[in-house]
This record gives sequence, structure tokens and C-alpha cells, in this order.
Amino acid sequence: MDQKKSVREVQEKILEIMKYIDKVCRDNGITYFIMGGTALGAVRHGGFIPWDDDLDIFMTPVEYEKFKSAMETQKQDRFVIQEWKTTPDYVEYAKVRMNGTTFIEEVFKDRKDLHQGIYVDIMILHKCPNDERIQKSLYKKCKYVTLYALSQRNWKPKSAFQKMALMALKCLPNKWLVRKSYEAIYQYDYSTLDDYRYFYWITPAKFKQGLFEPWMFEKPVEIPFEDTKLLCSKEIKKYLEYRYGDYMKLPSEEQQKAAVHAMIFDVNKDYTEYIK
Repeated sequence: MDQKKSVREVQEKILEIMKYIDKVCRDNGITYFIMGGTALGAVRHGGFIPWDDDLDIFMTPVEYEKFKSAMETQKQDRFVIQEWKTTPDYVEYAKVRMNGTTFIEEVFKDRKDLHQGIYVDIMILHKCPNDERIQKSLYKKCKYVTLYALSQRNWKPKSAFQKMALMALKCLPNKWLVRKSYEAIYQYDYSTLDDYRYFYWITPAKFKQGLFEPWMFEKPVEIPFEDTKLLCSKEIKKYLEYRYGDYMKLPSEEQQKAAVHAMIFDVNKDYTEYIK
């Protein structure tokens, strides 16, 4: 199989989803920012990182709720939102999935109740006070949620400590703890804070890498991305330097090998055809 061609086919579908998200946001005055590897790809490659098969954006909880509401009023049948609030035993970030496509990852191959179409990730950018004690507490809660999400994916620990932490989860009331953790993570989003930071730690990001000054995500600007324009931070290069250091440096040739990270993918057939 031609991996580069396969990755490109998936990228084209992902871009189709993102164009829909972008139109909904622009039509309804909703703010988003491309982030992570997507922002890196926009600056360094003018679009997708050639060997990546995903696209990630940030929204604050306020903007995300506006986005969900706008999608619901459209009554279209091509795209669906998947999120931890409404999907049983799913605690990861929100996704906009495309009907009529397939993207079955190894870890979810037995989840017949889970939509498994090609998707765009929506990461929720939260507020917290500029108080390191509170920030560290929230960081720990995010890392617990991340660990639990990984356990749901049959993740293989890389160290003895990680193995012990994974085993400890089996003794905890995880559904209750996840709910309480998310309540804490969201607690400052709708309050007025004069001195605050944004954070996103529901990933492998370390403490500093997931804590952002507000000026990094003020009014967005356009940036070329493939054959369209998406919204990004007006300080995107400062954000990338903060997040990655020397962001223009390419990884090793081994890391540049293109591969779709799904065990089964199909850009023309619905996932239900594969998991009957």
C-alpha cells in the first residue's frame, strides 16, 4: 500500500470536515484557533505536516457551546459531534466525525457503540487563576483524566511508575472521579478573572507546555492552509516557539515516514460496514 497516498486521502477528508467547521464558525461569530501540529504544519509546510493524519483546533468552553448549538440548528446529516459528556465510557477530547467514512483505531476496534468515522479534534482551552498552587492541582486532575483515557485505549505503560499507576486505577471509582475532575477543570471558565492563564493538559504535554498566557489566544487571524485559510493565533510563531522550541527544524527521516494510524480506514464507506 502506498502510505503517502493513503495519508493524503485521509488528509483530504479531514480538510473537508475542517472547512465545514470553519464555515459554521465564521457564519456564527465563533472563535477557534488551529493548534499543536496543525499550527506547526501551517507555518512550516503551508498545510498538513506531510506525514500526519490529524487536525486539531482549540475552542474555549463558551465558543464550543456556541459551536454545538450552531451545528444542531443546521440539521445536516454529514457530521456529528462526539464528546465525553454524551458518549458513554469516552473521556477524550471532542471530535467532529464524518458520516460515510471509516477510521477504526486499534484501541477502539471492539467499540461498536462508538462512531468511528474520520474526524477533526476539538481541544477545549480552559481558564485558571494565575496561582501556581491551583494550577498544579488542575494539572494533576488533567493527568488523571489523561491516564484513565489511556487505560480505556489499552495503552501500554513505558515505565514501572506508569504500570503501577495504571494498576491503581482498577481500585478507584473512576467514573465518579472523572466527573469530579472535569467539574474542577471547568470551574473557572465562566467566571470573571482579571489575572488568569489558559491551560490544556489532557495530553502528554508537561506543565509549562500546556499553560498559556492570554495574549497567545486573543483575536484570531487567517493563515493559509492547503487550498483554504483557517484561523490561528496572531502570535502563532511565538506560540510554536513556546510549545516546540526550534519549530522549523524537521524531525529525523524515520519520524517523517507517512502512515495512517488507523487499523482500518476508508474515505468512501461508512464505518458501520466494518463493525457489523
